[in-house]
Amino acid sequence: MSRYIATAAIRGANRIVQEAEEMLQKALQEFGPDAPVAFTNTAYYLPVILGFTGIEVARLGDMPRVLEYAKGLLHAAPGEHNWLPYLGETLDCGVATLLAEELIEGIRFVRGLEPEPITWGGTYTQSASFTSPEFAREGEVQARLNGPIDDIQLRAWGIQLVDGRMPGFAAIVGAAKSNEAAVQIVRELQKRNILVFLSGNVNGRSIIHQLMEEGVEMGYDTYIVPFGTDTISAIYALGFATRSALTFGGMKGGQAREILLYNKYRVFAFVLALGEVDDLKYATAAGAINYGFPTLADTVIPQITPTGITRYEHVVSMPWDDIPGENDTEKARRFVQRAIEVRGVKVKITEVPIPVPYGSAFEGERVRKQDMRVEFGGKYSRCFEYLRMADFDAVEDGKVTVVGPGFEDVPEGEAMDMGIVVEVAGRKMQEDFEPVLERQIHYFINGASGIQHIGQRDIAWIRISKAAAEKGFNLEHFGKILYARFHADFGAIVDKVQVTIYTDPAQVEQWLARAREAYNQRNVRLAGMTDESVEEFYSCTLCQSFAPNHVCVVSPERLGLCGAYNWLDCKASHQINPTGPNQPIKKGACLDPVYGIFDGVNQFVYQNSHQTVSNVTMYSIMRDPMTACGCFECIAMVIPEANGIMVVSREDPSMTPAGMTFSTLAGMAGGGLQTPGVMGVGKYYLVSKKFISADGGFKRVVWMSSFLKETMAEELKAVCEREGDPDLLDKIADERVATTVEELLPFLEEKGHPALTMDPLF
Repeated sequence: MSRYIATAAIRGANRIVQEAEEMLQKALQEFGPDAPVAFTNTAYYLPVILGFTGIEVARLGDMPRVLEYAKGLLHAAPGEHNWLPYLGETLDCGVATLLAEELIEGIRFVRGLEPEPITWGGTYTQSASFTSPEFAREGEVQARLNGPIDDIQLRAWGIQLVDGRMPGFAAIVGAAKSNEAAVQIVRELQKRNILVFLSGNVNGRSIIHQLMEEGVEMGYDTYIVPFGTDTISAIYALGFATRSALTFGGMKGGQAREILLYNKYRVFAFVLALGEVDDLKYATAAGAINYGFPTLADTVIPQITPTGITRYEHVVSMPWDDIPGENDTEKARRFVQRAIEVRGVKVKITEVPIPVPYGSAFEGERVRKQDMRVEFGGKYSRCFEYLRMADFDAVEDGKVTVVGPGFEDVPEGEAMDMGIVVEVAGRKMQEDFEPVLERQIHYFINGASGIQHIGQRDIAWIRISKAAAEKGFNLEHFGKILYARFHADFGAIVDKVQVTIYTDPAQVEQWLARAREAYNQRNVRLAGMTDESVEEFYSCTLCQSFAPNHVCVVSPERLGLCGAYNWLDCKASHQINPTGPNQPIKKGACLDPVYGIFDGVNQFVYQNSHQTVSNVTMYSIMRDPMTACGCFECIAMVIPEANGIMVVSREDPSMTPAGMTFSTLAGMAGGGLQTPGVMGVGKYYLVSKKFISADGGFKRVVWMSSFLKETMAEELKAVCEREGDPDLLDKIADERVATTVEELLPFLEEKGHPALTMDPLF
């Protein structure tokens, strides 16, 4: 490899390890060895350190071992006449760099310096130290940057990572040539639904500052996550990659080789080094190459051709001034495209003919009241969406009609009624697929930048931003979005799509009544579906891209553990893609109706779990429970002392009576593991009659996250009525009254919880 890169990376590694040692010595003197160390809301200690070494850093006193390990990986810089490949030494120093950077971030957390505070405007100058940038900034602190991705968000993104909607992530380090270039690079990545991590600076100026100045919304909702304005914060991106292997791949700390190979072949990530590349950036890039992640630079630097560490090129130089294009916008498009080619990211883009950017990365955007041009639904108007199957002759493919006035004459910030009626026809279309397709309207419309969609059916709520309206977005574009996406995503079952937008009050009233009648009919039809009423269940192996041995079995009364796929979804998916992840499973002989053991299910799971899981029960947590990947909405776990189970929500970061948070529990439930007494579930499985029915059903629930109690209040109350105990929900504890078994038991006894008198679980 290049002697220049090797020298710079090895020099940077030695320096950052030395700075980490100095920081650690000061921290130990000031805080002592027992000072706790942790990244907020993460369960994997300091994850890169855990992954490479198996060392669980929980306090400052655990850090010296890591520092000695890092020192052992360091090498001297190449001599003037020592012409060697340098690759091994450079990669070792890259790992040492990552370990030192994570130590530094851990120490910053101890000092309360992370997540990093950020200010607007002013001038930015960097000092000579890697670890103490001492940016000279004008103005007051406005906010804090993100810091490490929390486990809740990692799992929330899990289903998008495994089903390909989020094909990978880009770690951007430095600052772009111009603000225009910075915005366009990020927009190009967003359009491809690629997660964007931001860190680093060039002479004190970061791409984070550039995006802030241009008013680009950053955060989890927009797939743009600002870690910090120095290079060291790039460690959070590699921590995310390590945690992906630990969370979804079933890896354990210390399995360095397995974790690196997992990332090379399953996590499609790359680094964009913008602006001048200093020693620390070279050293950090060397660390990223260990993961199989290549680096693309917009400056003149030596290139590293393939050697097998990454799948294709390792380091690619694409000097900004040499990129073809009339302006920075065009150069940014070509730059991002080259990065995607280098990593081999598989990107699926649906061209949608609308005047605003479009992609899944815009799904989380929020249109605030002050930025809103017009809204439909909410408090001040009605909005509904209704999809129905129609005869071929009744549907004119591609026809989009607006019946009633547009919003041009509506005062800015006001509301109006709207109904969206989608009519589809197809030889393979079935009436059962109507609600499946109708639910996609939410995701399809939300993909437009500047459009906010919340809810479904007759409680839909849509906002159009001023910016989108100024770019020419109008009501007809809703129809164009739906036409393009239904053909792109459901072309196997949908041959023709016609969309009508109703704003005329009389027509809205008429169609709303028809839609509500259809909603009620669907509810009755779905309520009548039971596991006994069908001959086959469906598999979901989407998550095998991340958890190779996991197989989800989806039945009418047990939805997928991610909450995103029910039996009808899987049936429709199989029609769309007969060789895809959702395959029919013939139930075969019922070996035990109480536990839900079926001969056909066991055979399918054994074959498709690579012969690692031989038996699965559908209705028990105690006996051969279903495996999980890591995308589950909730974790159910037995509390032996209470003779019941607890259910903790992914959104709940609090301590539980099991003595573990959700993030820690997830290590027991995920990764394709089969652990009696612990399982991941979709939250709506809680309201099913088959919910752990072999173990006593919903009456076994003794503790539940308050988030579930509040967001599913009506559904859970109905379950309590069905169970013959209308007050049962009030007898179930949550984190507000008990976070230990000692607090839980008196509460249950006081309330007279039925689990205390039920047959023993063990």
